[in-house]
Amino acid sequence: MSHPLTCDVVVVGAGMAGAACALYAARSGLDVVVVDRGPVAGGTTGAGEGNLLVSDKEPGPELDLALLSNRLWSELAGEFGEFGEFIEYEAKGGVVVATSPGGLTALERLAGEQRAAGVVAEPVDGDALYGLEPHLAPGLPGAVHYPQDAQVMPALAAAHLVRASGARLLTGRTVTGVLRTRDGAVLGVRTDHGDIHAPALVNAAGTWGGEVAALAGVILPVLPRRGFVLVTEPLPRLVHHKVYAADYVADVASDSAALQTSPVVEGTAAGPILIGASRERVGFDRSFSLPALRALAADATRLFPFLADVHAIRSYLGFRPYMPDHLPAVGPDPRVPGLFHACGHEGAGIGLSTGTGHLIAQVLTARTPDLDLTPFRPDRFAEEAA
Repeated sequence: MSHPLTCDVVVVGAGMAGAACALYAARSGLDVVVVDRGPVAGGTTGAGEGNLLVSDKEPGPELDLALLSNRLWSELAGEFGEFGEFIEYEAKGGVVVATSPGGLTALERLAGEQRAAGVVAEPVDGDALYGLEPHLAPGLPGAVHYPQDAQVMPALAAAHLVRASGARLLTGRTVTGVLRTRDGAVLGVRTDHGDIHAPALVNAAGTWGGEVAALAGVILPVLPRRGFVLVTEPLPRLVHHKVYAADYVADVASDSAALQTSPVVEGTAAGPILIGASRERVGFDRSFSLPALRALAADATRLFPFLADVHAIRSYLGFRPYMPDHLPAVGPDPRVPGLFHACGHEGAGIGLSTGTGHLIAQVLTARTPDLDLTPFRPDRFAEEAA
């Protein structure tokens, strides 16, 4: 009989959050194994646009995490030199457009609050707006420019972070149980290819984080929120920033299960324009939704009229790991010694992954984390579930 694999920490999930946890844990001197039932970036990560945004977050714990992550992303891109090209890191900046005078007032109020929290947010009047984005629809009242917004190619970034970590990567292995000591502490995980022994388990399973938590005997209410992205034919660079309408921020914060769309339009280094963002809670329904894609196309064409004559060549969908209060679960689970969570980031997981991994590595090595983890406590819903 083969001996179980042993390590200091086993990370369940080889998406962006798991990759970042592996990188920062390994850099803290820990021996890391990453296990995933599919390939690297096979879940939500591979179906994302790679947003690294501060612009769409109101002041509070999530914005603090976004600012920490934003700084770490730019450090990684610089530190690896050419690595920045490998992951297609692009510090393109974001432009949030108001479509009405009332919308501009609300947007500028939010920008003022964000500035107080450390975000660079520059008001742009109507004339200057067309200098930034010449192809926008005419007559828009103004916008706010967020130079800190950036983008990566998510599947590439996850793969390179895992590789840079030096962690042992076990793909195509399904975790079927959590091993516990007699007093209930984590001893490792059981997989369909044998046991992995470790005193620490990081649940970075994204939309499936609730299932991993359940294997450890705890409730984590992660829900899937479906989103579609439209991809156009390759074009010359006609959209220079990540551009979205101000109502996108309200949609992200909404609790509605119904279909919502708000235009998010951006060019890519490869040429195609990506058009999001839809969100609806329909469980894990992977069926094609013409109403969602039709709404995305109509929204985007209102912002950028030239898109009316552009071909969409494909669409893809993913499931964002949504938590009832819109904050991820990050940190130790007091209900199970040795269990840590790094999931539930909804559509912001690519952007928030570096900060999440950094904070997880700090608590794994008994250091004081850079942010107060209280708002992200994994057991904060336990009372409601009881």
